[in-house]
Amino acid sequence: MRHDTLSLSRTVPAAPSAVWAAFSDDAIRRRWVRMPGSGASYEHDFRVGGGETARASFTTLEAPPEVLENQSHYLDLEPDRRLVLAYRAVVDGVVRWASLVTVELEPADDGRSTQLTWTEQVTLVTTTDGTGDVDLAHLRGGIQLRLNALTLAVREHD
Repeated sequence: MRHDTLSLSRTVPAAPSAVWAAFSDDAIRRRWVRMPGSGASYEHDFRVGGGETARASFTTLEAPPEVLENQSHYLDLEPDRRLVLAYRAVVDGVVRWASLVTVELEPADDGRSTQLTWTEQVTLVTTTDGTGDVDLAHLRGGIQLRLNALTLAVREHD
């Protein structure tokens, strides 16, 4: 088992209310929060006590298909400012990691942009390589890709 904290920041060229909508509005959310693989399904309830369950099947050339599942639970929501959620990533019924995520939204550029900070405190329960280095790199890359997609989804929605 390994514990770590990842923090990524970026400026999103949209007001905090538009970035918030990218988290809360399912039509916008599906543009940037997607499971890899095929046959994805999503159940999303954006409220404190609610959460999201997402499932998909992922296939590579070298391995049998894997069943992927992310299960999240919203702990705190402050519109246009902050959201806190806990989630776990499950592969073939085995918990790979569990995280506490805090997303902070601060107005920038006179409110025309948003400084977004994503802080993830992760516990790697089952590691790929025994050290967790590969898993942390995978997680960091996934967050970066997700934030890139969020920026595009917000631009498309404006």
